Amino acid sequence: MDLCGHGTLASAYTLFSNGLVDSDKVEFVTQSGILTAKRVQDTSVKGGSFLVEMNFPVIPTCELYNSSDIKSMFSKALNGATIVDVRGTTKSINDKYISDEAFFNGDAKASSSDKIVVELPSWEAVTELKPNMDEISKCPGKLIIVTAAAPEGSAYDFCSRFFSPRLGVDEDPVCGSAHCPLAHYWSLKMNKCDFVAYSASRRSGSLKVRYDKEKQRVFLTGKAVTVMKGSILA
Repeated sequence: MDLCGHGTLASAYTLFSNGLVDSDKVEFVTQSGILTAKRVQDTSVKGGSFLVEMNFPVIPTCELYNSSDIKSMFSKALNGATIVDVRGTTKSINDKYISDEAFFNGDAKASSSDKIVVELPSWEAVTELKPNMDEISKCPGKLIIVTAAAPEGSAYDFCSRFFSPRLGVDEDPVCGSAHCPLAHYWSLKMNKCDFVAYSASRRSGSLKVRYDKEKQRVFLTGKAVTVMKGSILA
């Protein structure tokens, strides 16, 4: 796997919270290059709580040629949902379009799995969505990111859900790497680079997202908790 938000966040949190590093910044050597994670103070609560800011590469999104058939396919997979837009992901920020052939053959990939961004018309359309996993498995893309803008007055900028039955995960509660294309997508839509994002799974979660256009990096800030500890006996 080239890029994993869960693994990066959990590893950094474990190193910081157990005093295994004497720095507020750690670097991980990955198939996506050097990924950094930084310990930052959680100003929303008192005490020693902290957040982790991860520095990931952006995953650019781009338009599709002849997307009407593709929208129909995703609408069926999402139980008749109205589709506002469907975007593929690509390796280069300069790519403007993905051909149908590349899209369906899975050639347009940005990391270890090709990602598809599907925009729905409203926040409620995302939160109340009941997808058909069998139909999603027939769609192109290994990770389907369903998203919508937040309503006016919300504390959030957008919400999203993440489906990847082809990888054995029907729905990912909070997918960090999916926010690499989401940052690019909503930056183009909203003409801004700083977001508060809500993951609308049953477990749910929120994170701060910052897109650095100059360096083509996405900074994800979130919280982790320890839910289990174990020991390896020699």
